[in-house]
Amino acid sequence: MKKTFLTLVVLMATLHTMAAPKVSITRIDPTDWFVGLKDASLQLMVYGPNIATVTSVTTDYPNARIDSIVRPGSPNYLLVYMNLSGAQPGTMTLKFNKKKVSYQLKAREMAGEQRMGFTNADVLYMLMPDRFAQGPSHNPQIKGMRPYREDRSEPSLRHGGDLEGIRQHLDYFKELGVTALWFTPVLENDSPDNEAGYSTYHGYATTDYYRVDPRFGTNDDYRRLCDEAHQKGLKVVMDMIFNHSGFEHPWTSDMPSPDWLNTHQWLKESGGTSDPRGTSFMQTSYKLTPVKDPYASKVDLSETVDGWFVPTMPDLNQRNPHLMTYLIQNSIWWIETVGIDGIRMDTYPYADAKGMARWMKRLDLEYPNFNTVGETWVTEPAYTASWQKGSRLSSDNSYLKTVMDFAFFDRLSMAKNEETDAWWNGFNRLYNSFCYDFLYEDPTHVMAFIDNHDTDRFLGNGTDSLALKQALALLLTVRRIPQLYYGTEILMNGTKEVTDGNVRKDFPGGFPGDQRNAFTAQGRTKAENQMFNWLSRLLHWRQGNDVIVKGTMTQFIPWQGVYVIARQYQGRTVMTILNGTRQKAEMPVKRYAEVIGQATRATDVVTGRTVRLDRDLSLRPRQTLIIEF
Repeated sequence: MKKTFLTLVVLMATLHTMAAPKVSITRIDPTDWFVGLKDASLQLMVYGPNIATVTSVTTDYPNARIDSIVRPGSPNYLLVYMNLSGAQPGTMTLKFNKKKVSYQLKAREMAGEQRMGFTNADVLYMLMPDRFAQGPSHNPQIKGMRPYREDRSEPSLRHGGDLEGIRQHLDYFKELGVTALWFTPVLENDSPDNEAGYSTYHGYATTDYYRVDPRFGTNDDYRRLCDEAHQKGLKVVMDMIFNHSGFEHPWTSDMPSPDWLNTHQWLKESGGTSDPRGTSFMQTSYKLTPVKDPYASKVDLSETVDGWFVPTMPDLNQRNPHLMTYLIQNSIWWIETVGIDGIRMDTYPYADAKGMARWMKRLDLEYPNFNTVGETWVTEPAYTASWQKGSRLSSDNSYLKTVMDFAFFDRLSMAKNEETDAWWNGFNRLYNSFCYDFLYEDPTHVMAFIDNHDTDRFLGNGTDSLALKQALALLLTVRRIPQLYYGTEILMNGTKEVTDGNVRKDFPGGFPGDQRNAFTAQGRTKAENQMFNWLSRLLHWRQGNDVIVKGTMTQFIPWQGVYVIARQYQGRTVMTILNGTRQKAEMPVKRYAEVIGQATRATDVVTGRTVRLDRDLSLRPRQTLIIEF
């Protein structure tokens, strides 16, 4: 009997040992956290071999409570949900069974209400870190990264720009007159160059949501850049991507749960597309209309939002509440950690609308004066307006404060090559777009642009500075948040016809060995200086200009080729006057008496010259005139 009992004890001990494999913790996200948030909950994603076998997670840290433990599916993930209401900054000890782990809780630098986002008083300057400038200590080969190379002769490979290069040119942005900087994504994109000679230099294939790409610098470098930008009166907008990750993100090879990514077993079974690891996927249709179409079929909607953007960017499933919590916390972490002033969210309608609304609502709770702009690439104003926070056009509130005005970009892209006639062409296209501003809950929270990293540059392969000035004059004086694309101020051109890299060329003077330095007047050509100086004067005039920021807007149907927009505030008026033809034109001042009133003189805001308003104005072909009185 004793022998039998002893055998049973040994067997039970052996089974207990077999049932409790050794646990190790490789990583915890977020890497640290902040106390004092209005929502005191915290999700810890714990990663490590067999971590899901942990039976107990405890802490004795004051006012820190373990609410729940979730095993999402993979044996290598454990989600720990905590409540930190009343917790103070310090080092918290967590016990996973008997294994102890230290976790840092930090104090916030300011209350959420004090974080002020970008507004229509700002002008955003968008740039690609890889293509803008390189710091003096740049390392072209980072140990531990997957195979890649830097080659500036190849438009689709990395060129070596970094955060330090940007930091060293903060005074350039001040001289130009922009007030906010939007960088394309700076997070780790650890994907190898592919056989076709393409890399993820653009930054839209994230492989680590808590780490700046080492080729750009470190998290501390990013913080230093933000701090010094703030000291110079410049805001920083962070580009984020919740719709998809990079293929080399650990989630692809080891999904936390079976529904973490949008995969399609039916497609695989029918001989459809699969990646080298066997993950079955469907590429998105890129058709965004089903997201808002009241008659949309389920299959059309699925092919839009569940499809992968490209085969190398797995589509994240925002319907999974644990995934969405992870992404929400990540955005809060970057706001608190480096002090960003805004977020630009990539491919906004491709993600699950309810999940994204949950994110926006949480940010609004924590940071009521913060701002996020969503990329909503449809060229119809009604579609764009329906995504704005509180829109009457949608049954579901997106809570997204700012949307991107692709209608403005689209109409201007056509108008620049046309003569403005009596009905539809030229600047009539812009008039007929602005007239739908009644659809927006707040037109001052709409971001307009004339080009960006995903489009042909406004100049195409040409140098039409007259058309460019007209576009910029509109962009900077209408009721919008304006966004410029780097290099526009020095007439950079290019088209996507061969490769996207041709609209993402290096800024001259940003890299060692450049033959000239366009950051200085001495390094710019005569034509480049003329454009830079013209735009800089306009940008500095716009800063703090309440007529542009707060004023009403009146537009006049183009008359004999001339398009006029007036902004008015507290007795002051600004008129933007554009001759939309390649012929001389006359502007009869009496037609515009409702905004001119009794004024007989105005000032050209760019040249400072006096403009008489007691007689008709003669305009040169394609002339741009901005006056104030």
